[in-house]
Amino acid sequence: MEFHVYETAKAACEAAGMLLGAQITRKGDSVLGLATGSTPIPAYETLVKWYNRGVIDFDRIVTFNLDEYVGIDHKNPLSYHAFMDEHLFSKVNVRPENVHLPSGHSAAAGAAYDAAIRAAGGIDIQLLGIGRNGHIGFNEPDDKFTYGTHVVTLTENTIQANARFFRSPDEVPRQAISMGIGNIMAAKCVVLVATGRDKAEAVYNTIRGPITPRVPASILQLHPCCVILTDTEAASLMKD
Repeated sequence: MEFHVYETAKAACEAAGMLLGAQITRKGDSVLGLATGSTPIPAYETLVKWYNRGVIDFDRIVTFNLDEYVGIDHKNPLSYHAFMDEHLFSKVNVRPENVHLPSGHSAAAGAAYDAAIRAAGGIDIQLLGIGRNGHIGFNEPDDKFTYGTHVVTLTENTIQANARFFRSPDEVPRQAISMGIGNIMAAKCVVLVATGRDKAEAVYNTIRGPITPRVPASILQLHPCCVILTDTEAASLMKD
């Protein structure tokens, strides 16, 4: 596991964009695992900038997103489909047929998404954020790690964290469909970005705590190629 601290949140996120861009440069038909939320936006801005300069090309790139809310229309501006269109897909030459986001609310929907990932050859690089409770994707603290894509009932902690995007907490969907821990661990490389003081405990527990499904991100200690990028505030508990 590599751990890098940057002075600002933007710098940490731009570094994640650089790693994704390097992967695209190295392998033009890469399979990218993508994340949503406010944290990765500067990473996507970096990719769009490089695309506009002719440095990278998305024509053969395949993407799989981590998650999506259950029961929200894909055209809803608060859906993760809409988020990805706004911040990346509409701004680069990625082919629509190469873009994948999970949807549905059944075990069959999750199994189909897992099959599509396998058919694409697996994920080359997976971008992650992290929740205040240590969740990755929408894999919430639990008594066990879940391998494949599955439907998750969101914790109150996560609902409150996501409420800022909605008019009220009551409008936040209570369920999501998410890649599982096994999907994430199967990626050839994982890049996790964490910024802000409210993520400091999650970062500490991920890197120095025990490996436990109560802190889902802690499993990344076992990943052979994991890079964690933070700002100084998220790294504030990581003092020797």
